Amino acid sequence: MIRPAQISDAPAIYSLLEQVGAVHQKIRPDIYGQRQVKFTEEELNKLFNDENAPVFVYEEDGKVLGHLFCVIKNFAKVKTFYIEDFCVDENARGKGIGTKLYEFAKAYAKETGCHNLILCVWEGNDQAKAFYDKMGMGVQRTVREVIL
Repeated sequence: MIRPAQISDAPAIYSLLEQVGAVHQKIRPDIYGQRQVKFTEEELNKLFNDENAPVFVYEEDGKVLGHLFCVIKNFAKVKTFYIEDFCVDENARGKGIGTKLYEFAKAYAKETGCHNLILCVWEGNDQAKAFYDKMGMGVQRTVREVIL
């Protein structure tokens, strides 16, 4: 079942954020360093009450197995649904949970009048890139960098 996150979900979500952080830290230690969690517990509590930044969880048998952190914003006068963070527990992958969360995000974006759904994925995160390709997502833009 996919539902809005609640404060009581914070420990499970924090665990998922640690999994995401570990992937990002491995790919980009120069940016992520030792900090592996994107949000503090205080930031999580604020997000749970922000209607423009909904957080959803996938729950099965009373256990949170995935999450979606979303932001509805305007880009170039277009209402856009942005997935800020997306994770399925590493022990529950390959069971269709990611597909269910993604399809839920698309439906929710349509319901809220969004024109498009976007997200960012780090180069080197090949598993995530393959998943998003499978979901039919294309490349909107490319960000380039040089390390100084």
